[in-house]
Amino acid sequence: MHQVEVTPALVLAMWSSGLAGAAALVSSWRIVGPGYGWLAAGVVGIVGGATAAAAGSALGVVASLAALAAGFLARNHLAATVLFALSALGLLGVAVPDGGIVPSITGAVFLGAITAEMMLGHWFLVDPRLPRWALQRLDLIAGAGLIADIIVLAALGAFTADDGVMIAALVALGAMTALLVAAVWFSLRETGYSGVMAATGLSYLGVLTALGTAVVGRMLVAGL
Repeated sequence: MHQVEVTPALVLAMWSSGLAGAAALVSSWRIVGPGYGWLAAGVVGIVGGATAAAAGSALGVVASLAALAAGFLARNHLAATVLFALSALGLLGVAVPDGGIVPSITGAVFLGAITAEMMLGHWFLVDPRLPRWALQRLDLIAGAGLIADIIVLAALGAFTADDGVMIAALVALGAMTALLVAAVWFSLRETGYSGVMAATGLSYLGVLTALGTAVVGRMLVAGL
């Protein structure tokens, strides 16, 4: 079984791949204007550029440029969706050598969905008429990604490592992330706009705990 090597390039590649994939998904829903496409492209371009620099990867550069091109074509939902999807695949390719195929996919889905949820929540400030089901779908994907990632990490031996403190940290971070995902879901059931505001704030915390979960879990697998 592939041994995970925890590097800055791996974490950034999973994160940027997930962000690009989530941007493709949101673009395909055709619920946002070009402004959100510009924002998503800028974020993916920055994180993807950092990924390319950390990995020394030409593929990362091309994938980041694809995301920026999606931003330029944000008014064309189909073109933006395709370019963001290609960017996601390219950045996933940067993650695989260090992270393995399946762990890289689950990490990207997990990190990308919860970060995109936070970003789209902020976009409600621009357009309060956006449908809440979009946030709910991203929240469900984040929850499913968390479960899948924990299962994969467990299969790779994260919970049988010798470091009890790190295992306790992983359990605590994973549990906190699960609680935040659940809290976002129930916040979105509130009819007032305050529900979206609460969900967005909770997503902020969720991004932090999600990153901790993904990194600590992979450190345990790598034996660090």
